Amino acid sequence: MARPAVHVVVGKPLLSGSADVLAVPISKGPDGPVAGPGLAAAGSALGLDLLALARREKARGDAAEIVALPLTDPAGPAEQILLVGTGDGSPTALRRAGAALARRVRSRERLATSVAAGAGPDGVRAFTEGLVLGSYSFTLRGQTPTSAANEPSAKREHVGAVDLHVDGRRAEAAGPAVERGLRTADAVCLARDLANTPSAEKTPAWLAAQARKMAGRAGLDVEIWEPADLEAGGFGGILAVGAGSSRGPRLIRLEYTPADAPAGAALPHVVLVGKGITFDSGGLSLKPTDGMVAMKADMAGGAAVIGAMSALRALGVGVRVTGLVAAAENLPSGSAFRPGDVITHYGGTTVEVLNTDAEGRLVLADALAYADANLDPDVIVDLATLTGAATLALSRRMAALFTPDDRLAKALLAASDAGGDRLWRMPLVDEYRPALDSPVADLAHVPHQRHRKVQGGAITAALFLREFVGRRSWAHVDMAGPGKIDGDEHENTKGGTGYGVRLLLRWLEAYPAKARAR
Repeated sequence: MARPAVHVVVGKPLLSGSADVLAVPISKGPDGPVAGPGLAAAGSALGLDLLALARREKARGDAAEIVALPLTDPAGPAEQILLVGTGDGSPTALRRAGAALARRVRSRERLATSVAAGAGPDGVRAFTEGLVLGSYSFTLRGQTPTSAANEPSAKREHVGAVDLHVDGRRAEAAGPAVERGLRTADAVCLARDLANTPSAEKTPAWLAAQARKMAGRAGLDVEIWEPADLEAGGFGGILAVGAGSSRGPRLIRLEYTPADAPAGAALPHVVLVGKGITFDSGGLSLKPTDGMVAMKADMAGGAAVIGAMSALRALGVGVRVTGLVAAAENLPSGSAFRPGDVITHYGGTTVEVLNTDAEGRLVLADALAYADANLDPDVIVDLATLTGAATLALSRRMAALFTPDDRLAKALLAASDAGGDRLWRMPLVDEYRPALDSPVADLAHVPHQRHRKVQGGAITAALFLREFVGRRSWAHVDMAGPGKIDGDEHENTKGGTGYGVRLLLRWLEAYPAKARAR
């Protein structure tokens, strides 16, 4: 995905460059809009009272409000002046303001703007993220599908460049903050590209190849299990879900170790697990047509893991991180797995299959069991577009968080607030666990008919996954709602949103890097 170049300009007025659009921030005050940095100087240079014009146009300064002001001299230093509302100046408001501004100036060559007073590094980073994420588009116009992912569109659909003006007092912090915002946004856009690529191209093998390319760029180690490797390793869940497709499943393992880690240091180890269903027809429990339309993005959890892993080195994350993506295509055929089958997962747990459209938890179970048995993690976090129940509970605006670990929940919720990937903690109701008992296997993956009065579909899915993490600290993020959306909203875009990348990166950047006791 191509994006605008963002340049930090220190201590110079907004009109000092050659931008064709000037965007000046205003904030929301008790009696109307309040001038942001650069407004007075720009107004003086143009001979305009910009704040008076803002009030005449009934501007309020709300986050993401854009007001275009008329120019008395079209031949002046800028072709257009925009007032950009930054609301309360919080990172969330600034991120939304940046996204709204980016959409407004898509066709322009160069934008000059500044960040609201008092934003600080977090605000500068958020505004930068908004500028890039609001610029995002995915199109196959003028391209073949094989060239689409991670390649520029045939026609540029974003502003060419952005000059982000900061005053001298903020210069030292602004540069790194912009850089962190760019690296984060690039990672989100990578996840969006992966999710938006059509499934005719996006096989499990293709997804593994994209992960391998990313690993080469990001300095990560990578290992790919192909079908024969999965068979030899006993990954029965991944194999069963992928059995109906002629395009076999994969398990992707990505490894990051900090460059400055002392030799032999026992760093904290985090494992990220992502659902990578590259297309979900429902298998023999076939979805209706409308239910399949968005299923190219059913690997959005895996895309979030790949996207987050791509930025760890650039952001200087201080802990060891392993990413696992369980990738398969769930299709009906003569070789597809069936309701009533019993699967033997990695590690030996047997599971009775009752609905082949509840396949995501089956591939995750293998990856979670593998992580518990082999990787000795301090914590495991899995992400998946898993249940419609989570969407019914929380809408498409936030994901459901399940974890028995209060400390982990607090850290992830803080990362949600900081990064903008909204999250809400949900209960793990132990009274629902008997609904997963099976008369023929160790457990069933969905409640039996006799337990259908248990309506907590997202909860029973989380309880199923909990069976495979041993005694590890673990969290499950059900992102079925925000992983893909039907229209642009704030910094998120129609289709795959890249949800989870900002959540994971903010959490990992704050993760204590103190060596673990042995």
